[in-house]
Amino acid sequence: MEWMSLNTLREKYLAFYESKEHLRLDSFSLVPNNDKSLLLINSGMAPMKKYFTGEITPPKKRVTTCQKCIRTPDIESVGKTARHGTFFEMLGNFSFGDYFKHEATAWAWEFCTKVLEMPVDKLWITIYQDDDEAFDIWTKEVGVSPDRIVRMGKEDNFWEHGTGPCGPCSELHYDRGEKYGCGKPDCAIGCECDRYVEFWNLVFTQFDSDGNGNYTPLDHPNIDTGMGLERLACISQGVDNIFEVDTIQNIMKHLSKICGITYKADEKSDVSMRVITDHIRSTSFMIADGVMPSNEGRGYVLRRLLRRAARHGRLLGIERPFLVELIDTVVGESGEAYPELKTKMAHIKMVVGREEESFLKTIDQGLGRLNDFIASGEKVLSGEEAFKLNDTYGFPLDLTCDILEEKGISVDVEGFKKLMQEQKDRARNARKDSDTNAWKGDDSLLEGIDATKFVGYSEHKAPATINAIIVDGELVSSATDGQNATIVLDSTPFYAESGGQVGDFGTIRSGDFVFEVMSVNKNGNGIFLHNGKVVSGAVSVNDCVFADVNANTRSATCRNHTSAHLLQAALRKFLGEHVEQAGQLVNKDEVRFDFTHFSALTPEELEKVEAEVNRVILSGTSVETKEMPIEQAKAMGAMALFGEKYGDTVRVVSVKDFSTELCGGTHVTNTSEIGLFKIISESSVAAGVRRITAVTGVGVLKYLDEYKSLVIKTAAEFKLANPMDIASKAAQLNTELKEKDRQISVLESKLAASKVSEMMVSAVNVGDVRVIAKFLKQTDVSVARTICDAIKSEFTDTVLVFATTNGEKLTFVSACGKNAIEKGCHAGNIVREVAKITGGNGGGKPDAAMAGGKDLSKIEDALEKVTEIVANLKK
Repeated sequence: MEWMSLNTLREKYLAFYESKEHLRLDSFSLVPNNDKSLLLINSGMAPMKKYFTGEITPPKKRVTTCQKCIRTPDIESVGKTARHGTFFEMLGNFSFGDYFKHEATAWAWEFCTKVLEMPVDKLWITIYQDDDEAFDIWTKEVGVSPDRIVRMGKEDNFWEHGTGPCGPCSELHYDRGEKYGCGKPDCAIGCECDRYVEFWNLVFTQFDSDGNGNYTPLDHPNIDTGMGLERLACISQGVDNIFEVDTIQNIMKHLSKICGITYKADEKSDVSMRVITDHIRSTSFMIADGVMPSNEGRGYVLRRLLRRAARHGRLLGIERPFLVELIDTVVGESGEAYPELKTKMAHIKMVVGREEESFLKTIDQGLGRLNDFIASGEKVLSGEEAFKLNDTYGFPLDLTCDILEEKGISVDVEGFKKLMQEQKDRARNARKDSDTNAWKGDDSLLEGIDATKFVGYSEHKAPATINAIIVDGELVSSATDGQNATIVLDSTPFYAESGGQVGDFGTIRSGDFVFEVMSVNKNGNGIFLHNGKVVSGAVSVNDCVFADVNANTRSATCRNHTSAHLLQAALRKFLGEHVEQAGQLVNKDEVRFDFTHFSALTPEELEKVEAEVNRVILSGTSVETKEMPIEQAKAMGAMALFGEKYGDTVRVVSVKDFSTELCGGTHVTNTSEIGLFKIISESSVAAGVRRITAVTGVGVLKYLDEYKSLVIKTAAEFKLANPMDIASKAAQLNTELKEKDRQISVLESKLAASKVSEMMVSAVNVGDVRVIAKFLKQTDVSVARTICDAIKSEFTDTVLVFATTNGEKLTFVSACGKNAIEKGCHAGNIVREVAKITGGNGGGKPDAAMAGGKDLSKIEDALEKVTEIVANLKK
């Protein structure tokens, strides 16, 4: 068998199936499209489920792909063994009701034995135990010797997940020889050792299961095959595992140069090198597909992988950010097959670089906190402490578990999950459903009704016929005065909410019948749902009506939508090509545009972006909209919304020489119609995602009027005759406040000094240290800390714990003098134990620490325990 590179194997496979009249499709995004059952694509078949179920018509009945995949259940195992990895590529050929077992088996054998020239005596076939048809095809048609075929049970060779399509499998195995075996006399197919490698699974989807053991033959059976590219490369290249495959090994060689360590020189280092090599592949592909680091969902997976890789870099002795350097090799090895890696390379580097730098800023603090806990001798880290490490120091739970596991310490994972859920619930409750007027009923209610024809690009008013009326979730024949209803028209000028643009407002009329349209949305079948209220009269199904969009509202929305396109183009011009739309809201009042970028825009950058948008507006450039084939649109450089799936024909909105985007929204016909553009805020909405809110047209005038009113009111409060003096007056007040703060600080120091002698009188000897524990009522935390500093610097054998309250907030402050620390005292450990008595927690450094308490009734109990705690912790 000839040695072949991984990239050659991929191309050989896809070209082979193209010769068998398969359509070669690009890999789908790792981010599932309209599939909430998956966090990330984890198999070749996953993004094509709706082709198999018939929900969507495939572009051709024969398809072949090489799908990028990520599997995360075994993240903790990656690196510890050479078998596990999170990223892999899956080769596949698929038939949607076209060919079946005869062709699938024959072509698989042809590819293996003729194209790859695998020795026939190394190949084994497994089939489902009852699949006599497959046995006959393999032996009588393909020509495989019967003694090379093994029948296996349902667990191994029958693909089934609950109800729905399912079927038997045939798997191809490669015998790697005795040196990979376990040495047992009964070693054969199915053995857990590495000798017999299953590398290709042919799934014959021929039944429909009801989940109760009943199987009905499908009218049109399908073929779904999957072959791991990296596993195939291991066989072709004669290497032991995926980390020795050429493309992956080249990443590891680059890493070896960075850290100065050779792979296979030390098992502990090997673990870290495998972790980093795997994780930089996964993260590069995820970021290229639009995933951004965050604290939930797939963004959390990305963050976990990046931070785990960065931590293993530390274990290899790499003290600086280094992951960005490896991206060059990842792109170099895979960029030809996945061009998005090349086009997004700058963006990938920026995301990885910022995330690594951010983590490295807190890793020492987090590790310090963990080391303090390890030194405490406790065997279980509380869920609250694990949550704080995640929330404050950026330590994902699995990273905390990894580190503590090495020390034989467990983590209260359930307690952590409970706190995480509480945090999510708070965030969820804070969000309001902005679509309260939209009907969210069952689409089956509208079966048989044609999709609505949209005429709103060219018309604001149009005649229409009522196809359906819905009241209280039920189809009705008519609606009358005062009723809330949803009306379906055969055609409409009303834009339905989509792409971040809100639906139109307006009226539907006929004689004395008036229906106020408050929102418009559409279902998956393209039926527009006009939601609102009957203001007067009555209407029935099949009535002829007149649909009238509120022109002022539509025009204002158009101004804001076109300005969003201009804004994105300006941001990409001044910030870089990594900027992509991450969400938007366009209505009559404002444009809210979310985009990928890792830092707040400077005043100068905002000024440049705003000026550039206004320059294009005032240039009076035509805004053109055209429908064209998607390939033509891509060739024009049209920007597409990430993750959105487009049909063969798309609508392109372009502003000559400045902006070209795929968009189904409504727009002005000339940039001059926008009037003016004004940015009113720039903020962060998530890690790596910024938000700009802006206004246009009359919205700018309204904003300026509000701003002017605020200035005049502020001047009046300052008793200024001239509003232009506000800045100097504010500077004067700021100087006065700073002087007052200085005076307060001086007084606090004097107060602390006066308390020292008084405090030392109450000191209690605990062995060779002196302990002071007091409740400082009506004392600010800053004063308590100042007293601590004054005492521990003068009396170095002293341990101090003070309790302070501010309303219902309880805080413990602790400090240890230099000699007390040398004698085994640790302020962080002491204050943590004290706070626990009141239901709180905290910690800090050996010389100074703070903790929060909860139960104010237990303050005295906690302080009485201080001497005992100090005595126990000193042992």
